[in-house]
Amino acid sequence: MYQHILALAFAIDEINENSEILPNITLGFHIYDSYSVARTTYRSTLGLLFQSSKFIPNYNCGSKKNLIGVIGGLDSDISSYMANTLGLFKIPQIDFTSNIYYMIFNIQPFRDALFHGALSFSIHSNQPPGFTDFLQNIDPLEEKNNGYMKMFWEHAFGCSFPKLGVPPKSRRQCTGEEELESLPAPVFEMSMTGHSYSIYNAVYAVAHALHLLPSPRARYEERGNGKRLNLEPWQLHSPLLRLSFNNSCGEEIQFNEQGELAAGFDITNLITFRNDSYVRVKVGSLNLQADSGVMFAIDVDGIEWPDYFIQVPPLSLCNDNCPPGSSRKRKEGEKFCCYDCAPCPEGKISDQIDMDYCIPCMEDHYPNKHQDGCIPKTPTFLSYAEPLGMTLAALALFFAVITAVMLGIFIQQRDTPIVKANNRSLTYILLISLLLCFLCSLLFIGKSTNTTCLVRQTAFGLIFSVAVSSILAKTITVVVAFMASKPGNIFRKWVGKRLAHFIVLSCTLFQVGICAAWLGVSPPFPELDMHSQIREIVVECNEGSATMFYFVLGYMGFLASVSFSVAFLARKLPDSFNEAKFITFSMLVFCSVWVSFVPTYLSTRGKAMVAVEIFSILASSAGLLGCIFSPKCYIIILRPDLNKREQLIRRQQ
Repeated sequence: MYQHILALAFAIDEINENSEILPNITLGFHIYDSYSVARTTYRSTLGLLFQSSKFIPNYNCGSKKNLIGVIGGLDSDISSYMANTLGLFKIPQIDFTSNIYYMIFNIQPFRDALFHGALSFSIHSNQPPGFTDFLQNIDPLEEKNNGYMKMFWEHAFGCSFPKLGVPPKSRRQCTGEEELESLPAPVFEMSMTGHSYSIYNAVYAVAHALHLLPSPRARYEERGNGKRLNLEPWQLHSPLLRLSFNNSCGEEIQFNEQGELAAGFDITNLITFRNDSYVRVKVGSLNLQADSGVMFAIDVDGIEWPDYFIQVPPLSLCNDNCPPGSSRKRKEGEKFCCYDCAPCPEGKISDQIDMDYCIPCMEDHYPNKHQDGCIPKTPTFLSYAEPLGMTLAALALFFAVITAVMLGIFIQQRDTPIVKANNRSLTYILLISLLLCFLCSLLFIGKSTNTTCLVRQTAFGLIFSVAVSSILAKTITVVVAFMASKPGNIFRKWVGKRLAHFIVLSCTLFQVGICAAWLGVSPPFPELDMHSQIREIVVECNEGSATMFYFVLGYMGFLASVSFSVAFLARKLPDSFNEAKFITFSMLVFCSVWVSFVPTYLSTRGKAMVAVEIFSILASSAGLLGCIFSPKCYIIILRPDLNKREQLIRRQQ
């Protein structure tokens, strides 16, 4: 009982000293004794609600208590009596004798059997950090400590405190320096018990529910020399039901839809000693709502049995023991000791004989061949060391070198008719963007990091947008130039580099906006995929927002479609160096690659998905490079006689 009070005081002190929860609000508490009698319980509950010189129900006189919640008693009957009264005034009651919250908690408290080797189900407990130091620093002589602490101290240590006007007793005097840890377990336990831990969580539940109320600081009212919260207790019901927080032990505290706090139970083994003390040793747990799916767990080897306990589990009279890798399956109509051995289903194991059920491996492990053990999964990603990654990297570098060579040729031949006739600046922009397209595919190879995940998709989208918008600008320039050749045509003022540069810049800026929104709303990040592969952990980039990723692809597809349509319409315009035919075919290749990319990308997993995207980048970029620039390089290198102004004039005539 005494530890329950200390757990309550410890939780209150922690909350009052924590600036992150209920700042500028101080919590206090009152303790009432019901003496386990119904009449006294009702009287104490009404005394908690109403205060005056005489007990008059529904009448308040004097300073009003700022009551916001009640924690129930040790017995479910007492808690029920309290709930009968508190329910009339809609005051929330949290009863730590169970894990159910509707207006109270209801379950009969477990009474420990004090004999050596006993196994018991006790309310789940943990040790909040700082609780042991709190117990060690208790001084019963401090004025702030009430008389109950001195009474306990005298009873526990067999001493007495001196009192004014009272002759000293024959037994020794208490100094206040006695140590609680020296007391045997039946008198006091230094480790927090299940009931005390539930009280600790109940106090924090009330504090967090109060913290969730909107603008609690605005609800002060003047009371004498200070301020009090002007708050009605019934306002805590809604926050309590939707409450979820992690306590100082890192455990999640929340109520489900039925108002239940599914904390589960600990299976403890009581070890007694000759000095009538004992310790509780946790050997298992029971949690019907465990996330892992293992509701019951017990460490049989960790149990210390009584000396006289020599029984062993009964052996089957009908069949041999079930080996690891299988579980027992009861035979219908047979004796309880007769059973079949069923192999563990896929993904589960049993590592002991005669297991009642198979258990799954942890998510970063997988079952071995015999399903009697778990093997750690190995991390995997598309690396430069494996043949696929090496081949893709070699292709990217090969095409990058070819693009760089072509760029050098066009710079060297910049004054020739074939280069000048097709807008040199757009040609340079297109070649540089294709060079970067080949190189950006290398960002997809290797282990994913925060930097590569953020950069690779946005770089891919922006660079390809520059390339496709350059092709679109080339095509539109050809069409405008042909239309402007007619006398009095309004398109004459659009002829020149400004139109082409405006198209490239505006189309690219729109993609920049999409990528900026992507990075701002839901940026990509590295992720470990432990479920798509049975034996491997896939190290990959989570795109953050799949919608934004396909938005980037969709915008590229839109630019490519417009380029293809304009080039197709302009393919028969009279021009010796008209690129429209080549652009039409290159856009056909480009669109075919990316249309087939989407279903293939969605149907693959792991590093195969990365390889599909790299291949699509390389194939589409190579298609643009080959279809548009190969014919020009052929004329520049092998047929220089066609790269002359006279040839251009002759063909136009």
